[in-house]
Amino acid sequence: MDGIVQDITVGTKRGSDELLSACATNGPFIMSNSAPSGEYTNGNDSKKFKAENRTSGILPSRVIHIRKLPNDVTEAEVISLGLPFGKVTNLLMLKGKNQAFIEMNSEEAANTMVSYYSTVTPYLRSHPIYIQYSNHKELKTDNSPNQARAQAALQAVNAVQTANMAIAGSGVSDSAAGLAGQSPVLRIIVENLFYPVTLDVLHQIFSKFGTVMKIITFTKNNQFQALLQYADGSSAQHAKLALDGQNIYNACCTLRIDFSKLTSLNVKYNNDKSRDYTRPDLPSGDNQPTLDQTMAAAFGKEASLLGLSVPGVHGALAPLGMPSAAAAAAAAASRIGIPGFASAANAVLLVSNLNPERVTPQCLFILFGVYGDVQRVKILFNKKENALVQMFDCTQAQLAMSHLNGQRLHGKAMRVTMSKHQTVQLPREGQEDQGLTKDYSSSPLHRFKKPGSKNFQNIFPPSATLHLSNIPPSITEDDLKLLFSSTTGMVKAFKFFQKDRKMALIQMGSVEEAIQALIDLHNHDLGENHHLRVSFSKSTI
Repeated sequence: MDGIVQDITVGTKRGSDELLSACATNGPFIMSNSAPSGEYTNGNDSKKFKAENRTSGILPSRVIHIRKLPNDVTEAEVISLGLPFGKVTNLLMLKGKNQAFIEMNSEEAANTMVSYYSTVTPYLRSHPIYIQYSNHKELKTDNSPNQARAQAALQAVNAVQTANMAIAGSGVSDSAAGLAGQSPVLRIIVENLFYPVTLDVLHQIFSKFGTVMKIITFTKNNQFQALLQYADGSSAQHAKLALDGQNIYNACCTLRIDFSKLTSLNVKYNNDKSRDYTRPDLPSGDNQPTLDQTMAAAFGKEASLLGLSVPGVHGALAPLGMPSAAAAAAAAASRIGIPGFASAANAVLLVSNLNPERVTPQCLFILFGVYGDVQRVKILFNKKENALVQMFDCTQAQLAMSHLNGQRLHGKAMRVTMSKHQTVQLPREGQEDQGLTKDYSSSPLHRFKKPGSKNFQNIFPPSATLHLSNIPPSITEDDLKLLFSSTTGMVKAFKFFQKDRKMALIQMGSVEEAIQALIDLHNHDLGENHHLRVSFSKSTI
């Protein structure tokens, strides 16, 4: 299909020429090994490095090459990628190229790191990044201001790591640990445990916010709980802010997260109950009952009753990839129409059964934007009843799919599924498109662009009742009723908020009418520099 490209997979190797050309314009540094073959410059004699002999492949090395870094990434965040696997001895930041190099204290540590990230996609600031061996055996940096900042960050992170290790060994209180930074260990309770939550599911969720080092799962007071250790306290803090109170699956498996008093976890076995991702050599403890075995036994009876006891539900804030232990549950759930139990491999949705005479990229942007930040929309040129919608990440894509699949738009019931494509590409120059492809990545109408936004707490399925906000004082009830009636809908009820007349609830004649009103009137100019904000409400009038 034209306009679609596939993402680069983790661990893809690049040739030496490409690597060197990518590095040559990013400031002063030197890379060397025991057999340098040449010297390259970027137009400044002080900015040069030595490179090893070019080979057809990239062999294991203590130096790790990191690509596709977000623009605002910090030195400490890059360093945290290597900390679970050993000491990071050097760092080179190439922010102009969104790249970095880190040097581990041993080739064994580097091997473990690359092997781990070849199967688990690492994320920084919600962006997937790519890790591979460098074709350099040693990393040497100079004293330029940029590299001095990187070295200062490296020293600070190593100092905190040393302090945390000392605290963990001495068993002092959590308040003392605060002197060395926020605890990197989270205590997680999963409430309303309708589906099994495995160690792999937790790892998939929490890896998005940093490098997960260890996880221990257990049951206490009839509650499924886990302890999870990050490489650094900053990642733990980000994860707590983003995930506390969220659902793993639709309307169930709610996460309650606090910081643990522990600063380090001691994992003895790598199995379905516990895992140390930095120690693949640990025994499995075969005589220990595994999490999958115990939960599968408990879940077997529940799964057999799913068809009778579970209605189709909405409300998953973060449905994720299906764990192996829940395969039976997924099969049963699919039979009774529970949404959101699909693979979360990418962020692109396929929307079909659209009305080709009325659908536009803008209307899909506004509607799907209720559940995430839409990056691009493409209505297919030869099949205009189909469209691709690219969300900011796979979690938002799953959320939009679970809420919008089956909803009626322009008189037809939409079908929303995960696309097999990884991204939506803009049309090539000169390619006929008729305005069917739009890029919204820099749109000011994104609802969730601010980290920790309260909008994350007010996501609801489509309903006949809409929540209105940012209403200027001069606008009356009659003004708003007349405005919403003009969208070919019928206003059944209206109510201003008693304590804040900047907000109101308005009830349309049906859910379909409310969807159309939201598309037509979100961001409508009400005058006095006020643009109306419209979202679905869980309340009724």
